[in-house]
Amino acid sequence: MDVLVPSEINALNGTTIKIPCTFTSCYKLDTTKFVMNWTFHETANDTEEMFMAYYKKKGMVALRSDRFGDRVMFAGNLDKNDLSITLSDVQPEDAGIYNCYVRNPPDRIQGQGIINLVVVTELPAPRDSTIAVAIGASVGGALALLILSMVVVKCLRRHRKQELISEEKMEEEGKLEAEGVAEEETK
Repeated sequence: MDVLVPSEINALNGTTIKIPCTFTSCYKLDTTKFVMNWTFHETANDTEEMFMAYYKKKGMVALRSDRFGDRVMFAGNLDKNDLSITLSDVQPEDAGIYNCYVRNPPDRIQGQGIINLVVVTELPAPRDSTIAVAIGASVGGALALLILSMVVVKCLRRHRKQELISEEKMEEEGKLEAEGVAEEETK
């Protein structure tokens, strides 16, 4: 059994967030044996407070909690092994550790997902990557021009070298022809 959750979630104060929890099991979910609950504690040293549980006859039930009141709702789908919840009107005191416990017999191991919820007063500003893109484009363009100029210089040198070789061959052929003509005249 594996329980899949994010390790940390940032939530904006006063908003509604989804706290995801899904699980995988080798066995099909049997609602008569299935056990599941959500707990909360502010720090690792605090006592856990259960605020949602699964009951055979009632299904998923939000337990009355002084901390959450009626702000917690089941948002998952048992048929898809989704045990997610939503927490509305997030408050700074909602920050802490959320645990999603799951047992799906005949799996022998109880799965647990631990999520750290961080409540922020404002979300961090999105990063403006315009400068990075401009710098990257400039450096890339400069490198492209440098490579292009090196290729052009190399081609020009090769062309000049071939011209010199051609001229030398022509001069040698000219000398040979001149020598050949001179030899024939002497004969």
